[in-house]
Amino acid sequence: MALDQATIHAIAQQLLDAERTATPIGQLSAEHPGMDPADAYAIQQGVVAARIAAGERIVGWKVGLTSKVMQQMLGVSQPDYSAVLSHQLLEDGASIPRAALIAPRVEAEIGFLLRAPLKGPGVTVQDVLDATAAVTPCIEVIDSRIRDWKIGLVDTVADLASCARVIVGRSRVSVDGLDLRLIGVIVEQNGEVASTGAGAAVLGHPAAGVAWAANTLGPMGVTLEAGQVVIPGAVHGAVPVNAGDTFTATFDRLGAVSVRFT
Repeated sequence: MALDQATIHAIAQQLLDAERTATPIGQLSAEHPGMDPADAYAIQQGVVAARIAAGERIVGWKVGLTSKVMQQMLGVSQPDYSAVLSHQLLEDGASIPRAALIAPRVEAEIGFLLRAPLKGPGVTVQDVLDATAAVTPCIEVIDSRIRDWKIGLVDTVADLASCARVIVGRSRVSVDGLDLRLIGVIVEQNGEVASTGAGAAVLGHPAAGVAWAANTLGPMGVTLEAGQVVIPGAVHGAVPVNAGDTFTATFDRLGAVSVRFT
């Protein structure tokens, strides 16, 4: 780690203030050139700890940057993760005030609802499938508290892996007999097709994203708990959001999930 605890705490507070006021801050990695991933995750943990102290709970996990298209979009070469907090989790059909966010984008993802805990190292794709109660269609709203999405890996990691909201669909589909690699999705923006994708875009198999999270977090003493939702990463390039937009992600075999921005 290159940053001292006082600096880590100060950056975490900057990010909390940026989210609360929907006012972006400057690029962290430019302002702190020595910042490394360990610093970034320490900042993220500071943000999460402050949220928990304010009464929120960890209800799941997100894995980001698991598809080539998203890695290329942000110029990174490895996944990242963040806790999903209770204020971020919304139900199908939710309305989100556009003014509450800074520069949101929408991603369709296959959500895993866990019935058994997962803790690495050594978690496999099959272990994930065995621990999954059901999969469900999800939309993640990503947002950067850092101005103009000028971010590298350490910037997005510190910023809750750029997570803003997770909208969970109503359907619950067993993974038995389901090849998640082949699950396609059509993302519509105001009724027009905005993007398409398939499960294999996520590290070759969506469950591989969940396994990556379990294996990365396990050595830190963190378990993916039963009852939590894990979203393993987008299956397509993120789509920018405008006020008044309605997005629907329709998955083969899984059904649809939607969100509206007011």
